[in-house]
Amino acid sequence: MRAAAAGPMADAQYILPNDIGVFSLDCREAFRLLSPTERLYAHHLSRAAWYGGLAVLLQTSPEAPYIYALLSRLFRAQDPDELRQHALAEGLTEEEYQAFLVYAAGVYSNMGNYKSFGDTKFVPNLPKEKLERVILGSKAAQQHPEEVRSLWQTCGELMFSLEPRLRHLGLGKEGITTYFSGDCTMEDAKLAQDFLDSQNLSAYNTRLFKGVSQDGRACYEVRLASVLSTEPALHSEMTSKLKSYEFRGSHFQVTRGDYAPILQKVVEHLEKSKAYAANSRQEQMLAHYIESFTQGSIEAHKRGSRFWIQDKGPIVESYIGFIESYRDPFGSRGEFEGFVAMVNKAMSAKFECLVASAEQLLKELPWPPAFEKDKFLTPDFTSLDVLTFSGSGIPAGINIPNYDDLRQTDGFKNVSLGNVLAVAYATQREKLTFLEEEDKDLYIRWKGPSFDVQVGLHELLGHGSGKLFVQDEKGAFNFDQEAVINPETGEQIQSWYRSGETWDSKFSTIASSYEECRAESVGLYLCLNPQVLEIFGFEGADAEDVIYVNWLNMVRAGLLALEFYTPEASSWRQAHMQARFVILRVLLEAGEGLVTVTPTTGADGRPDARVRLDRNKIRPVGKPALERFLRKLQVLKSTGDVAGGRALYEGYAAVTDAPPECFLTLRDTVLLRKESRKLIVQPNTRLEGSEVQLLEYEASAAGLIRSFSERFPEDGPELEEVLTQLATADARFWKSPSEALSGQA
Repeated sequence: MRAAAAGPMADAQYILPNDIGVFSLDCREAFRLLSPTERLYAHHLSRAAWYGGLAVLLQTSPEAPYIYALLSRLFRAQDPDELRQHALAEGLTEEEYQAFLVYAAGVYSNMGNYKSFGDTKFVPNLPKEKLERVILGSKAAQQHPEEVRSLWQTCGELMFSLEPRLRHLGLGKEGITTYFSGDCTMEDAKLAQDFLDSQNLSAYNTRLFKGVSQDGRACYEVRLASVLSTEPALHSEMTSKLKSYEFRGSHFQVTRGDYAPILQKVVEHLEKSKAYAANSRQEQMLAHYIESFTQGSIEAHKRGSRFWIQDKGPIVESYIGFIESYRDPFGSRGEFEGFVAMVNKAMSAKFECLVASAEQLLKELPWPPAFEKDKFLTPDFTSLDVLTFSGSGIPAGINIPNYDDLRQTDGFKNVSLGNVLAVAYATQREKLTFLEEEDKDLYIRWKGPSFDVQVGLHELLGHGSGKLFVQDEKGAFNFDQEAVINPETGEQIQSWYRSGETWDSKFSTIASSYEECRAESVGLYLCLNPQVLEIFGFEGADAEDVIYVNWLNMVRAGLLALEFYTPEASSWRQAHMQARFVILRVLLEAGEGLVTVTPTTGADGRPDARVRLDRNKIRPVGKPALERFLRKLQVLKSTGDVAGGRALYEGYAAVTDAPPECFLTLRDTVLLRKESRKLIVQPNTRLEGSEVQLLEYEASAAGLIRSFSERFPEDGPELEEVLTQLATADARFWKSPSEALSGQA
């Protein structure tokens, strides 16, 4: 079947607009304050992160590695300005060439051709024939005609295709994913998770490929990410797992070696960074990460994470690995991510005060003490300026590690990314949608400060709170079965987590969104506490404005979230946004005019809407509603009650056209008025002799492209070849049956 081509009239939902916001990440001052040794440490960690980030291309779509390789060849041979002259000579307009630059910048920013927030495909906003002329007439094509033509033939159709199944990431008929082969369904994903649980194997660093055995039974390859593949190794922890299994009538084979050449580069730079580590904890951490990426062992990554948790307050902070599971349609495989950042001392001091108050603040949360961790493990909580963040997108804050067993026993770290937040604050009044005119100036004034408060509470006391009830492999419980009472039922605890079960494996598809919703709700709930606001320097009328704008921002975000809902599949494409919609529904349900969403008509005569929040009703109406909801969320999470958790969460996450809100109709308005997520240009570091230089780029699509063209100066062509070889080796897993039979590429 030929893909439907998207021309310049492609649905706005599937393009990046020419006027998309592009901002540079400013870390110059923080980098300047590093010592020469700290700069070398940061440099090699950054190199490891950037190399590892290339794996995301292979985790996104079948065509993403080819698109990346094609763009890299194009812009290495010709700078964006030089290529512009060629494009205009080929008959492109300035607008069409700018659309191509924006598309290329989007591919680099998202590490693939699907948006990191929302998982929606984006396509070039110009005619395919015109782009083909530019590519095949480029200097890159003149230098390497066969390679460039082959890349274009492999990815050109898919680059533009908006065939329904290809519009979003998803599993089976719901979308495209390269975490699973194309013939995998949600049932296959569930079976594989049960198999992994039975072998005490984590899904974080795996992909699943399905086939049919000679006797006609389903057979599955669970492939671990590692440098080593079939080579013999002394490491029994992993080698004993690499074998064939029979499980519930299906054949499973555990292999390793996914992304091997890429992870080899990661390991080389982690080895180099060890020489510049500040202490033995950092050295141990790096040694275990190296072991993890070499052997394919998540247990080794956990050991490294323990040393990372113990490394309190480092000047250069970093974390690297298969981390967030948002983009796995099943919710348990991690996307590669690596960040390197430097401490922002002024904001970190406020977070230290918040940490010091944490044990007291946890008592304010609306669940019984038995549902809270036995001991609050005081975490590191710092504000950092990001130097490097590889992966598909940059968050504003992080609470890691995501391993539940470590969080319960060893603790975690909270990170607020200050220079990313500074970009997030940049809001132009004329682009502010869905607010009353009288709220806009207040919103612009307090959005940044209120977001600091929300991120702090969300990461530290949202993700950092709550206990999971667990029965270990010896049958012992971490709670008193006789004494602990479920506050929702008044009865003893009826369910819990068995050995080998985790939050992600048990709650699977809703785990990420449910947990984000719990953390966001904790932030809203605790920002009402005067003690919290004092820590951040707000009292009196200012404190009330911060509360109001924080709640207003959340209900507006709940409306904006409708962009990430797909009516055809009745599914959500982004965990954070689904979480915010759920909170909007909870606050709307509270009634008494706390929140109203009113359809209206804009000055341009097209549909519009307004969100109102009655600030006088936040405490008397909003707080008790949020309190009841939060308690239910925590109780269902603690007890591992999947059926109850799904019923509650999916009930609130349902999008219908029922009055008074008529959310499906409002979704059309949201799509009509949406502003694209900003693109962020990151710097590079370069080793010149024994000194590390910081290379910065202009805040434009061309600047973002240049940053990537200069990211791999030593081995760019080699990396492109590696990516396309890895993609080609697995291409058969995403071919349609007719393609597979005819042997087409």
